[in-house]
Amino acid sequence: MLPLRGRLLAVDWGDLRIGLALSDESQVLASPLETLARRAGKRFPMPRFLELVAEHRPVGVVVGLPLTGEGAEAASAAAARELAELIARRTGLPLELRDERMSTARALAAIREQGGSTRGRRADVDALAAAVVLQGFLEARRTERTGKAEGTER
Repeated sequence: MLPLRGRLLAVDWGDLRIGLALSDESQVLASPLETLARRAGKRFPMPRFLELVAEHRPVGVVVGLPLTGEGAEAASAAAARELAELIARRTGLPLELRDERMSTARALAAIREQGGSTRGRRADVDALAAAVVLQGFLEARRTERTGKAEGTER
């Protein structure tokens, strides 16, 4: 379980780019942070990731889990799980996996809705996709807590 207060860091895994997003201290709003790039077949850029963890001091990490449209795990989900394990080991932070289906599509739609172009902005899209994943996590957890609080009052 991730702490209810303090910044959370989200990771949107990809073969070539890893989008990162950060919540505010009260865990209400998620914002794009950065996109880490790696060459195909190369390792996750852990040194830069650890620099960002030291700079922003998150209390937990949310890693997007890429599932198929039917909700099944494919090879990319296994790679995301491996990355999550590595991040948890290296940072010592609590971590949760979150379904990231459609996060990139929602990020692209948000950019287009605001009249923007995604041409040449893949890095921006990946960080925004991480923010979409994190915002979904924050809202789901807030709804869950509110529902439990209401359920105990009856």
